[in-house]
Amino acid sequence: MYDLVIIGGGLSGLTSAILLGKAGLKTLLIEKNEYPFHRVCGEYISKETLPFLQKIGVDPFSFGAVSITDFTLTSPKGNFLDLKLDLGGFGISRYLLDNQMFAKAKENGTNFLFKEKVISVKNLGKTHLVSTESQSFETKNVIGTYGKRTNLDNFLKRSFFTQKSPYIGVKYHIKTNLQADHKIALHNFADGYCGMSRVENDIFCLCYLTTRQNLKQTGDIKTLEKQILSKNPFLKQIFEEAEFVWEKPQVINEISFAKKPLIENGILMAGDSAGMIAPLCGNGMTMAIHGAKILSELLILHFEGKISKTELEKSYQKQWSSQFSSRLWAGRNLQKMFGNPILTEILLQFAKKMPAFANFLVAQTHGKEF
Repeated sequence: MYDLVIIGGGLSGLTSAILLGKAGLKTLLIEKNEYPFHRVCGEYISKETLPFLQKIGVDPFSFGAVSITDFTLTSPKGNFLDLKLDLGGFGISRYLLDNQMFAKAKENGTNFLFKEKVISVKNLGKTHLVSTESQSFETKNVIGTYGKRTNLDNFLKRSFFTQKSPYIGVKYHIKTNLQADHKIALHNFADGYCGMSRVENDIFCLCYLTTRQNLKQTGDIKTLEKQILSKNPFLKQIFEEAEFVWEKPQVINEISFAKKPLIENGILMAGDSAGMIAPLCGNGMTMAIHGAKILSELLILHFEGKISKTELEKSYQKQWSSQFSSRLWAGRNLQKMFGNPILTEILLQFAKKMPAFANFLVAQTHGKEF
């Protein structure tokens, strides 16, 4: 019998594993892949996470993180806006960061099961039965940190699963001298936007969000990049001149920004399983880490007998909403403007004349150090 089973080994799952393992709770994390591996992700994290990461023994700057202090926004017409980021962030690949956090969680006593997919979770009342394709585990609590959308959501009959999402995500690692190391750029194009920032080893992460309709219209990824993304002159130069480290990109379909309940059939959701902020905000990784911290600390209090399960659930929902609901609202509304060439141009020109307004918008998607 486990105290906790964590489904999914992304940042929220690994953060929970580190904290819960350190607290002496018998914890199992189930991950369908095996570390290290790449994920579709913008690989930029706000520095609001840094004190926490360092406190739990994971210092990104000790294994290659790059400090990011500036932001550039470009429009399909080739106009641009430069801003200083108040708090700033850092770039680090998920390949490295996840692997370091896995090592720390393992050191703290968490058990891991790799190359297995969870196909069902049954609520038995006081316990849950978590089943993969080959075995089952009984546990007192379940944390769902398995990402944006999986068949497990369908098994749980989560409402958002039946709502088709038009978005796909594409990610490359590239080498280029077309952008400064300390800058994160957001390049807009019709029905999408592309983020680019430096990670370790002189590599840049290039990750874009677009629609299935764009892909269907152009036929394949390469044609999509040539015919639609490259109408933005900044992206055109990048795709023509940069050295692409991978032969093929990482691709993910059905990215959903719909509202999601934090608790489903007794499962406590965190990370993208709890709610996803628009990638243009560059703060999904921060939310995953912070949300898992909130949940794990409440679970520890519960196992210490200081709060009931009902109190845990109510407090988690309240704290999560307080921290992230305004960010998600800002992200959803900003996303309506980006990917629309006309609205992007209007926003960019207005922000140039009113830099305080531009800084205000950026601040809506970020929090304070924790």
